[in-house]
Amino acid sequence: MAERPKWVPGDIDLERPSVARVYDYWLGGAHNFAADRAVANRTLEAMPELRRVILTNRTLLRRMVRHLLRLGVRQFLDLGSGIPTAGNVHEIAHAVDPTARVVYVDMDPVAIAHGKSLLADLPNVVALQADIRDPASVLGDPEVRSVLDLDQPVAVLMIAVLHFVPDADHPCGIIADYLDALVPGSYLGVSHSGGEQGEESAAVAEARRRYSEQVAPMVHRTRAELISLLGGLELVEPGVVRLPHWRPDSPDDVDESADRFPGFAALGRKP
Repeated sequence: MAERPKWVPGDIDLERPSVARVYDYWLGGAHNFAADRAVANRTLEAMPELRRVILTNRTLLRRMVRHLLRLGVRQFLDLGSGIPTAGNVHEIAHAVDPTARVVYVDMDPVAIAHGKSLLADLPNVVALQADIRDPASVLGDPEVRSVLDLDQPVAVLMIAVLHFVPDADHPCGIIADYLDALVPGSYLGVSHSGGEQGEESAAVAEARRRYSEQVAPMVHRTRAELISLLGGLELVEPGVVRLPHWRPDSPDDVDESADRFPGFAALGRKP
């Protein structure tokens, strides 16, 4: 039996891998268990460069939050946040403005249990266990309303999460419901696994198959499909692009592999 840390709720099955904890392992975190590490390593066997993909998503999150801060945003709703460990939204935001408000939302009870322990002494930051596919429940939660002022702009972040929402769950409608509840001048930032038709390599397809079977089903979408999910948002330059091309800190951060990166990123503003 795996040893159960004190912060893990007693009803959590440590033998079943979770999206949040597998992601934490790929990021080099310590908040994961043997079952998470096993499936993470099997997926890496099929696609060794996957760890670089995950780290690129994390650096994208930082760049996007910093850009939103420059745009004047001071409220963030991070959906499918995982475990809010070092370098996450609240740390980036509070380095610029200690009064910035952040809500983390994830359905993994372990991620939220540990998030609450990490965030316990921080003002204006909370972690909520909820299903992001239910916007009314998330936005109506008293804890969320105690932190976020929905009469002021909010940046909704969906980093590396929409590819876990199949078409049958109507991701376009989910996004619309969040944005309908927010004032003009709010933003939606996304990253999404994907590529153009016929572009997916055998290694990426095999890694996605293993992950879908052992952790959670993933949907690979094209650039056009992601654009369609963003509806009537005003896209911030450079629009929907491969992750490394979204406002890199330096031209040296973008190499020749960037044009084949298996994922897109975008930031849109509600007019």
